[in-house]
Amino acid sequence: MAGKILLNCDLGESLGNWAMGNDAAVMPFIDQANIACGFHAGDPVTMQRTLQLAAAHGVAVGAHPAYPDLVGFGRRPMVLSNTELIATMHYQIAALDGLARSQGIELSYVKPHGALYHAMMNQPQVRAALIAAIASYHRRLPLMMQATRYADSHREEARIQNVDLLFEIFADRAYTDDGSLVPRTEPHAVLNREETLAQVAQIMRDQTVTTASGKSLALQADTLCVHGDNAQGVAAIKAIRSLVDAG
Repeated sequence: MAGKILLNCDLGESLGNWAMGNDAAVMPFIDQANIACGFHAGDPVTMQRTLQLAAAHGVAVGAHPAYPDLVGFGRRPMVLSNTELIATMHYQIAALDGLARSQGIELSYVKPHGALYHAMMNQPQVRAALIAAIASYHRRLPLMMQATRYADSHREEARIQNVDLLFEIFADRAYTDDGSLVPRTEPHAVLNREETLAQVAQIMRDQTVTTASGKSLALQADTLCVHGDNAQGVAAIKAIRSLVDAG
């Protein structure tokens, strides 16, 4: 990790009168806000309010595009052609980018959401399409993806298309030996608060995580993903912020 690791969080996921998350409570403790762009959650007013909240706290903003799946919160796999994927990405990024620029805010990066994120990590053809989408956007933006043992290969794939990558580690998720996340369907996939803080401390100290099988896995990352969609999550983010600042 070059310099202090940043904290990123998925925000702006309310929809109309339906409230999701604790954006106002989380924002003072993070560095990067991944803002939903309307396809899995969010709406124009929510996007605008989240941008304003981020600006008030000096938090960088990133587009958080997803499969077009409001009903499934973007967590269901979908099969889209490369043309559809690229257009879907451009549509969502441009929507947030336009709202941000209208308020004098600069969009800083792109992080796919949910099933689209997992497809990017596990399906080379989807990853290639998303990198192509970033490469063909009208201005340069980094793409955020998961730090795994294949990070060097992913970086080379992106470099060929002149795309910069930001690598992230998940604070509260268990890891497999190759740096993938243990599926949520398996026991102990999500760490409790004590385990989360211990994992963050290990990342800060050694730049490693201990996998579900007990192995030590080195992971280089720029940013740490945290989740604050409940009161316990907000408290955990505050504790993680203290750990990162102390490191």
